[in-house]
Amino acid sequence: MLIRQRIAADNPRLLDIWLGAVRATHHFLQPADIDGLLPQVRDLYLPAVEVWVAVDADDCPQGFIGLNDTHVEMLFIDPDSRGRGLGRALLDFVRESRGTLSVDVNEQNPQAVGFYLHYGFAQTGRSPHDGEGRPFPLLHMNLPAGA
Repeated sequence: MLIRQRIAADNPRLLDIWLGAVRATHHFLQPADIDGLLPQVRDLYLPAVEVWVAVDADDCPQGFIGLNDTHVEMLFIDPDSRGRGLGRALLDFVRESRGTLSVDVNEQNPQAVGFYLHYGFAQTGRSPHDGEGRPFPLLHMNLPAGA
């Protein structure tokens, strides 16, 4: 597996990964919520962050991480590639250049919460709503340097 910076040609595949991962893990979202988020991810969120992509031997993206400085804005793995260490590899990769990291995780996504806790993140706070003001609580987590 290779990790490289996103190129524009990756974007359709990254959206497919996002959609598959959200459908597989964000059971608290209704189909209309996901449909409403897709254009925001495509047009606003992906272009606004630094994105690193885990690719297979054929240079096909299997997962990605999006950062705003030291804050993980998004980490999504293709459902068919989950459990192979891609999420950990992406976090390891960005930690090398950043040291400390933070992330906000949907409280209603226990798989993601467990993943970040297992990696070494610690919960530092909670918000009753997501960044858009919707009733999807967020857990604020930090990964201390050297953790």
